[in-house]
Amino acid sequence: MLLGQVFERFVKESPVSVMVRGLLEKALCPQILDELFERSAKNQYTRELLFSTVVNKIRLVVCGVHPSVHAAHQASVEKISVSVTSVYNKINGIEPSTSGELVREVAGQMEATIRHLNATMPDLLPGYRVKIIDGNAIASSEHRLKVLRDISSAPLPGQSLVVLDPSLMLAVDVFPCEDGHAQERSLFDEVLLSVEEDDVWIADRNFCTLKFLFGVAAGQGYFIIRQHQSLPWQASDDFRLVGQSDTGIVSEQNIILSADDGQLLKARRVKVCLKQPNRDGDRKIFILTNLPSDVASSLLIAGMYRKRWKLETLFQVLTENLCCEINTLGYPKAALFTFCIALVAYNVLSTIQAALRSVHGTEKIEAEISSYYLADEIKGTYRGMMIAIPPDEWCVFQNMTFTELSQTLKHLAGLVKLRTFRRHPRDPKKAQPKRTYLKNKPHVSTFKILNQKKLQNNTP
Repeated sequence: MLLGQVFERFVKESPVSVMVRGLLEKALCPQILDELFERSAKNQYTRELLFSTVVNKIRLVVCGVHPSVHAAHQASVEKISVSVTSVYNKINGIEPSTSGELVREVAGQMEATIRHLNATMPDLLPGYRVKIIDGNAIASSEHRLKVLRDISSAPLPGQSLVVLDPSLMLAVDVFPCEDGHAQERSLFDEVLLSVEEDDVWIADRNFCTLKFLFGVAAGQGYFIIRQHQSLPWQASDDFRLVGQSDTGIVSEQNIILSADDGQLLKARRVKVCLKQPNRDGDRKIFILTNLPSDVASSLLIAGMYRKRWKLETLFQVLTENLCCEINTLGYPKAALFTFCIALVAYNVLSTIQAALRSVHGTEKIEAEISSYYLADEIKGTYRGMMIAIPPDEWCVFQNMTFTELSQTLKHLAGLVKLRTFRRHPRDPKKAQPKRTYLKNKPHVSTFKILNQKKLQNNTP
């Protein structure tokens, strides 16, 4: 296809790995990355080690190609003149604003690719751009930093707010925060600056503040947010029965929200009486929205709010399929940079799934294809592929237009053996039986227990 017999061999045996490498070459072009660093960095600057080189190292760790930053550096030590200490110093100093800008840059390129593939997901609300936002706290790090060694408490290296576009299934924005104990609400000012006309923001009750609701409305956007108990509001009328959804009975009423400066905001309060209690034990939930009823009925609002799980699925992919948290990186800037690289990797993986949807159909890919097996294929093939096909020979992807790139991705997607990546849904978990405590027996022999059970079953 592009690079001769060796390339064709990988195209035939692992087209997914070729797609990933091609997308990374396009999205993480060194020139683009280094220009991004120059315009977004405020305090850091470039000496010998380029920002693009650091991104390349961390993405290999995030994708599971190398087990650690040190291992990734050692694998390329002959090509890089700087020490591993210099690499760590660079990572530890990368500003959160630069990490966030990296996510936005790559998301923009992946969005253009998905739209050229004509592989967007069905719109939740046609004519509007839906954005799902939620917070993610980075897991505690090891106590490697000198200031942490005499502290027994788990050190938290940071957190972030992540924005998912469900029609693209891309993390289109991120708002990193170095303080692991900071309130999510302390980041609202940054989020509200990103609100655009006809945005529809879906969020949980942590975002249900007058500041956020009025801020979204001021940006000519809309919200679908679960009501927080402490939010002040005033009813304009009583509840009216609307109908029944998959999860319960839906009613609505009109309310008025009052800001501290005297501004008023009309909204609807949607009540869902759940058939089954949620994981918090709630049997009723209340959702606030300023979308007009002729645009979105309360039944639709209730259904759209349930789509928040799509962002939880993103976090699950980052945790289980990618290495988004390197617990040896204790400095907040380094931890946040790693998390943002994981978001970049997720967006590339999501674009691969979009390419598969464009060829094999949305329903088939969404129902059958597992991101776990896609990630596993990449981990198992990538290092050997990069030895067989040197980095310089992938530069052809950098110069492709998005039309050419989408055509190439479609060709490769057509060669993917979907059975290799088939999802295996788990059965519902069985109730955990009460365990017997055996005094003075910290462990038992599985062999003996199995034999005892066998004898019991064979006893008449």
